[in-house]
Parts: sequence; structure tokens; C-alpha cells
Amino acid sequence: WLLTAVLHDGARRLAWALALLLCVGVWFPVGWLQHLVFRRRLQLALTTLVAVTVISSLKSISMTSCPWSLADFGGVAHYMPHWSHLFETDGGNGRCFPAGHASSGFAFFSGYFALRRDMPARAAKWLVVAVVAGLALGMAQQMRGAHFMSHTLWTGWICWGTAWAIDALMSRFNFASITADLGEDA
Repeated sequence: WLLTAVLHDGARRLAWALALLLCVGVWFPVGWLQHLVFRRRLQLALTTLVAVTVISSLKSISMTSCPWSLADFGGVAHYMPHWSHLFETDGGNGRCFPAGHASSGFAFFSGYFALRRDMPARAAKWLVVAVVAGLALGMAQQMRGAHFMSHTLWTGWICWGTAWAIDALMSRFNFASITADLGEDA
């Protein structure tokens, strides 16, 4: 019950609810979001969604099966290193790498990058929460037999790289024309 109903289904719903609130907060900011300029609110929401999309896309083309599908644990798949055999079938269903559920936490690395310039203390706290959430959700899935630790850690790195890349792009993009219509600073 704890691993499935709370840490899988419940955590996923909570993550999507938070992502939805961040999306709404881009145009209708409340609380501390009001202290962020439009560009950073957009970055926060957009990066979260892009990180989840990158993980889901990689997962959809991955031929790596979950541990519970391996012959060693009663399944039919045979272990193969995920990066060296990403597109080679292991005999199972595949689509298990990277760890989609851990991305429910790691996708929120977005907050660190969006907040670090204007709210460094909040950015540091946000980062700690995202790391703890990603690792906790990854561990829950590992306990269920759905992933290896490497799946969780690679998910963290991919989400971090996605957030870093979007931060670099957002820093170069001119938001003056968009924010002028909103009556805000870029």
C-alpha cells in the first residue's frame, strides 16, 4: 500500500498538481511567485514539463526491461547494460529506462535554476527537496522491483542537464516584447 498507493500513485498525482500550479502561476502568480519576473516563472513551469517529456521520450524508445522482468527474478528478460544496448532487445518488454517515476521529483530541478539568481536561499531549499523527492520516489520503485539505482541516478542527471540547458537558453532569449504586453519586467 505505501509503495504503490502513496509513493507511486499519490506522489505522481501530487507532482502533476504542483506542475499544473506552476503553469497557472506563470500568468496568475500568487505568493512568492509574484516576486519572480515572467521569464523565471515561465522557466520554472516549462523546464519541469520538458524534463518529464525528455524522460518519457527516452523511456518510450528504450529496450531496457525492468528488474522484475529479468529471468533472474522470474521474468523472461536478460540483463544488458542500458546505455550500450539501448536499442537492442533484452527479451523483455523494455521501456523501463530511465526511471519515469523518479522524474516526478527530479523534474523540479527547474526551481533551482529559475530561482538561483533572485532567491538563492529558496533555490537551495528547492534543490534539496527535488533531490530528496527524486531519490525517495526512485527508491520506492526499486523496492517494488521496477528499477535499478542506476535508472534513478541517470534520471537525475538527465533532468539536471535538461534544466541546465533550458536555463542557458532562457538566459539568452529576449522576453521584452512578451512581457511588455503583460506590463511586467522581463
